[in-house]
Amino acid sequence: MIGFSKPQTLGSDGITAPLRHLTFRRIWLASVLANLGALIRSVGAAWAMTQMTSSADKVALVQTALMLPVMLISMPAGAIADMHDRRIVALVSVGIALAGATALTVLAWLGLITPNLLLALCFVVGTGMALMDPAWQSSVSEQVPLETLPAAVALNSISYNIARSVGPAIGGIVVATAGAVAAFALNALLYLPLILALFLWKRITEPSRLPPESLSRAIVSGVRYIVNSPSIKIVLIRSMVTGLIGGGIIALMPLVARDLLHGGAQMYGVILSAFGLGAVVGALNITEVRKRMSGEAATRACALSMGGAIVAVALSDKPILTTIALFLAGAVWMIAWALFNIGVQLSAPRWVAGRSLAAYQAAGSGGIAVGSWAWGYAADVSGVQTALLISAGLMLASPIFGLWLRMPRISTREQDAEMLADPEVRLELSGRSGPLLVEIEYRIARENARAFHNLMQDVQLYRQRSGAYGWSLARNIADPELWTERYHCPTWLDYLRQRNRTTQSERALDLKAAGFHIGPEPVRIRRMLERPFGSVRRKDDEFDRATRGFVHGQGLIGVDELAKSETTKLQNLSNKQSSL
Repeated sequence: MIGFSKPQTLGSDGITAPLRHLTFRRIWLASVLANLGALIRSVGAAWAMTQMTSSADKVALVQTALMLPVMLISMPAGAIADMHDRRIVALVSVGIALAGATALTVLAWLGLITPNLLLALCFVVGTGMALMDPAWQSSVSEQVPLETLPAAVALNSISYNIARSVGPAIGGIVVATAGAVAAFALNALLYLPLILALFLWKRITEPSRLPPESLSRAIVSGVRYIVNSPSIKIVLIRSMVTGLIGGGIIALMPLVARDLLHGGAQMYGVILSAFGLGAVVGALNITEVRKRMSGEAATRACALSMGGAIVAVALSDKPILTTIALFLAGAVWMIAWALFNIGVQLSAPRWVAGRSLAAYQAAGSGGIAVGSWAWGYAADVSGVQTALLISAGLMLASPIFGLWLRMPRISTREQDAEMLADPEVRLELSGRSGPLLVEIEYRIARENARAFHNLMQDVQLYRQRSGAYGWSLARNIADPELWTERYHCPTWLDYLRQRNRTTQSERALDLKAAGFHIGPEPVRIRRMLERPFGSVRRKDDEFDRATRGFVHGQGLIGVDELAKSETTKLQNLSNKQSSL
């Protein structure tokens, strides 16, 4: 969750405004059905496990199997979402989940399911959804106008919890009357509307003039951005802690129904529905929470309320009291996670949105997955009630993290700045030419030295977020007014990417730094090839395998374009590349 410097509304027409957009409405409605099927399957899987084994940790591992893929593959999934057509990525991902759900149905129908096989197939289904989530979440901004983005994010959270408010109850009825096989089959069928909605989405893409990064480089770029983004790092740590210590109530809920309330599958469905219904109510009140409370205050309030609710669940043996406590827990749980999600979406620029959301999902889901196993083990050792009381105590103590990791304030989403023109180049370069050394000289009045130095710490972070390494700031000892900023980019292509990844707030830092400059000449920029031996050996037209293009002058000439006229003069090649 991220605090906001001033209140924001969820669009001019409230939280329903995104539903006016056909593509978003189709996918959102289909996602409600898919989530409904997933919740029904979860009830079937959890209850089937309780029937096959009495081990508490095996029951809790069902939740781990569903959530662990998010932790393991979120960053590759986010990179894939940023590199490729997000619609295609989402379609393939749902296909994987459908295949896992279908296999689970068939094997359960044939009576071949075992505890380990059940966990393995839950892992497959979780893998499909882990691949889909970054593509789906990061594509929301392509389906609705920017002013309705927070409302769309909140609606996505509500879609899951609408399903959770009725899905577990339906799942309990289905399992009680028709068995786990019917729950698994219903899950598979309810993925089909989502596949149809994604198929009907006519996504408009804006082709990049630069070739895409490789998967490994894209992952590295995403990690580098997050490491150098203080606001996102804080959100990730706080979400992981919340999932780790608060996920016990979700993982142990089947045991709450069986051991504390002495109920069956229907009781499990009822208490899950109470949690989900509370989550819907919480999501509908996100606007009021953001208006009335700062980010840190809201985080603390959610943690304290969640801790109190878990205590009530642990000590209660009355279904009505447990249901009320879980309703409250669901409401504050959803408020916290919806605001985490909105905060990451507002913090990350478009080029790294998928990877940032993937990291957030990995942190939160990883915390829940590890916590589910830990709380299941604790329940085996000391009992369900004791495990829940320990979880509640840790949740009540968690606001202490705010002393060191206070939620940052962010007012608006990071907007991409206008693309910069390529710098003048008279040396023949390919995309892989490098490393590139960039030096920027400023002349700063002595009385502004401290303010300039402090500003450049923010500049350092933004340079490193977008691809620079080896950043340094030096001051001339013979001319104290002369400052030199210096950094490297791995290749020429990486430098061009860095220039086109700048956001408006980052561009404002550059302008502010340049505003300190007092010299008669403008700020001086030098761009130098650190290993120039390749530049003196290249032929006039040499194929570059790394970028699948020919090089000359300022840029890259694509293979397909050059093939149209192999006898084109060198000057014509230089003219054509400027259009790229």
